[in-house]
Amino acid sequence: MPPRSTPSERQRRLGAELRKLRTRARLSGDEVAALLQADRSRVSHIEAGRVDVPRNGLYKLLRAYGCESGPLFDALMDMAHDRGKGWWDEYQGVLARRALDLAELESRTISIRAHDSSVIPGLLQTEDYARAVIASAESDHTHLDQGVQFRVDRQRVLAGLQSYHAVIYEAALRMRVGDTKTMRKQLLKLIEIARLPHVTLQIFPFEGGACSSFSRHFVLLGGRTPELDTLYREHPTGADFIGDGVVIADYARMFERLTSLALAPVDPETAPESQATRGSLGLLQHVLYELR
Repeated sequence: MPPRSTPSERQRRLGAELRKLRTRARLSGDEVAALLQADRSRVSHIEAGRVDVPRNGLYKLLRAYGCESGPLFDALMDMAHDRGKGWWDEYQGVLARRALDLAELESRTISIRAHDSSVIPGLLQTEDYARAVIASAESDHTHLDQGVQFRVDRQRVLAGLQSYHAVIYEAALRMRVGDTKTMRKQLLKLIEIARLPHVTLQIFPFEGGACSSFSRHFVLLGGRTPELDTLYREHPTGADFIGDGVVIADYARMFERLTSLALAPVDPETAPESQATRGSLGLLQHVLYELR
């Protein structure tokens, strides 16, 4: 089978992790090729995610690279033999590859830390809000309905996470997306979701400074082992999936700073009307009142 020209993010990440391990083990591409009884080009294709490596071949590689049995070993074996199939398959050829890659990545994630400085994060959006956001962002509305349904379908991942923590800039609450009814429903949904025991929601107020505005949109997706954590960043022409541990650590520190400057999160143990101190819930309620 010829090498694939457009590997999925999972395939690309597996290859990148194998390259890291090989480099750390100080093995050359030729030495690995000999181990696999293949030529040097095949090793390059494996590390670029363009071809798959058989289960026994991957086992040999991981052992040769000094990757001992444990969470990382098991996760890499699973990544290699995961066919990448899921509910997102029905959107093949309709939505961009990066959207499908994100859905697949979220399905393997155990924790999410998200920051957004302009809109409500996608996993927390109502259907009407999502429709208004997508319609505003894209000039071609041919697949608008599918795009909205895809965003709604992605939200099923929330139930299976160990933790979800979002910091949302106050501007996202006040920016009018759709009509008043759409915004009210969206803010009420935020309060409802924020009271789930594994969900933490904080609002970064205007008086907190410019940190949230400069930080822009990013998502830290926690894998089964820290080595497989991923940073996801969107930009006007696409998105980046970053597995560099140094960059991820920088963004993790940025997220901690945002949480320290943001308002106190909604307390899932306390009814909204009984929270006296000013916090994220108080600001949400205030914006809701202004929308009447």
